[in-house]
Amino acid sequence: MISRRIALVTERYPPDEGGLSASVGRLARGLAERGEPVDVFTVSSTVSPGAIQRADDDGVVLHRLGQHRKVEDTLADWIAHLGVEHRRDPIRVLHAYYVTRPGFVAVYAGGMLSVPSIVSARGNDLDRTVLAPSKAAHTLHALQHADAVTANSQDLARKARSLGGGRVVRVIPNGVDAELFCPGPTDMALRASLGIPEGPVIGFVGEARAKKGLAHLLVAFESLSARTPATLLFIGGVRKDDRPTLDVFRARHPDLPVIVVEDMPPAELPPYYRAIDVVVMPSLRDGLPNALLEAMACGRPVVATNAGGMPDVIENGENGTMVEVGDVDGLAAGIEALLADAGLSARYSEAARRTVVERFTPGREVDLTMALYHELAASRRDP
Repeated sequence: MISRRIALVTERYPPDEGGLSASVGRLARGLAERGEPVDVFTVSSTVSPGAIQRADDDGVVLHRLGQHRKVEDTLADWIAHLGVEHRRDPIRVLHAYYVTRPGFVAVYAGGMLSVPSIVSARGNDLDRTVLAPSKAAHTLHALQHADAVTANSQDLARKARSLGGGRVVRVIPNGVDAELFCPGPTDMALRASLGIPEGPVIGFVGEARAKKGLAHLLVAFESLSARTPATLLFIGGVRKDDRPTLDVFRARHPDLPVIVVEDMPPAELPPYYRAIDVVVMPSLRDGLPNALLEAMACGRPVVATNAGGMPDVIENGENGTMVEVGDVDGLAAGIEALLADAGLSARYSEAARRTVVERFTPGREVDLTMALYHELAASRRDP
């Protein structure tokens, strides 16, 4: 039998929440649109332990494996199911999104099945997860034994090279649909429905939490509000463990309008971006946030820290404002400058969208990924 399927291995897939889910879903759909047979192998707490739920998701074959109470039992089932599927209909490449558990599964299964494996570093898997003793072994094994390693930012690529013994790491940045995420008029009815008072709106998109700079954003908002009244809008909810931080802020500042909108499918986000005057990305650690690219594609001026992959996208003073991680005064000053200068805001908006359209498209993301698949296939055929 001729190997033909691409197997994506991931812990999250739509409609699961989060940037990882959105990224894997985007790649799977992009490959399927190119005529590539794609299977996604993921885990789920809603499927009975040990059971497998299969479904067709617009041409992508989805396998959801029920999780066990013990992680090792889940990993064993994951690896075994990949073996069964490979024997039924050969897999061409195993591509894991996240280095830790999916990466280990893909590399281990790939070695046993003689199928090339790729692990893709995303978000905090090399910032935080690798520092956990219970997960470090899986992470290091995946980085050191995968046939190829990718990262979505230069920052993550440097970390992957360090942990992987200096091996080559290819940077494949995220892409966003610039037709869906595009500039447009502010939906005043939406702002009214959210209870936003008159005046400027500062926005954060994504799940707000400590590593995303939640506390720093709140302090910057407090400082700014003393000079420029505004509303702070969170789109994507607040992580459960970090809700007390927001609760304390609200209790201390009941006069400052803070509105939280829970997570929603990406297709519903554009009107919310257009309701924001300045998008703020105050991360302490990060990969290459989808929200950053989505906001810029919508022509929103951005103030961000120089965490993770954000310096790959933002040219300070050209298409956005960038400040040092932890610089609360810099965040407040950057927001205030944009709210006070409509010309600066307009210049950032135009340059931000141009940056995404030219460099961060789903088509380019799929092109770079498929080129890697072809290289691995060719190397396997070489004598």
